[in-house]
Amino acid sequence: MVEVRLIVGLGNPGKDYEYTRHNLGFYVVRRLVQRNLLSFRKSSLTNGLTAEGKIAGNQVCCLLPSTYMNDSGSAVRQVVLKKGVASMHLLVACDDFHLHFGQLRIRAKGSDGGHNGLTSIIQHLGTQEFPRLRLGIGSPVNKQETAKYVLERWTRQEQKALGEFVERATDCCMAWLKDGMVKTMDQFNAGVG
Repeated sequence: MVEVRLIVGLGNPGKDYEYTRHNLGFYVVRRLVQRNLLSFRKSSLTNGLTAEGKIAGNQVCCLLPSTYMNDSGSAVRQVVLKKGVASMHLLVACDDFHLHFGQLRIRAKGSDGGHNGLTSIIQHLGTQEFPRLRLGIGSPVNKQETAKYVLERWTRQEQKALGEFVERATDCCMAWLKDGMVKTMDQFNAGVG
C-alpha cells in the first residue's frame, strides 16, 4: 500500500478571514497545490477542501479544514484515519507570532506554542509527534491582544513581501516531501533561533 503524505494548511474559512495573518497556512498549501497543477475540491473525507496527487514522487493529500481554527483537529483526524497517514507523514503549516515576519521554522514535533489550531490537532491525534512548519507573522506591539493581532489584515509593507515568503514556505514543503525532515531543517531553519 502506498504511504500517503498529508499536508495541512491552517486558517479560517470565509471572506472575513481570507486576508488575515491567521490564514497564512492556507496561503502556503494553496500555493503548493497550484504549483503542482492540482486542484482543491470539497472533501469527501472530512469537513474541508482536499487536493490529491503526486508531488515530488509522493502520493500527497493537501487539506484546508473548513472547521475554523479551534477545531482543525477534527478534520485532520478524519483524513489521518481514512488515509492511514503515519504521524511522521503529516505536515501542518501554520502562522506563528513567536517568529519575525518572514521567518520559517520546520520541526519534527513539539508543543502547540499557543496556537489553537495545533492545540486542536494535538488533542484529536493524541500526540505532538508530527512535523509542523511555523510561519512567522511577527508579534503584537503595544500590548495588543494576540487573538486580535492574528485576525488583522496584513500591513502594506507585509503585503509587499508576502508573495516571496509564501514561495519560500512552499519550497520548504516541497523539500520535506523530496528530501525528508533532517535535510529540510538544515536548509530552511538556518538563522532561526
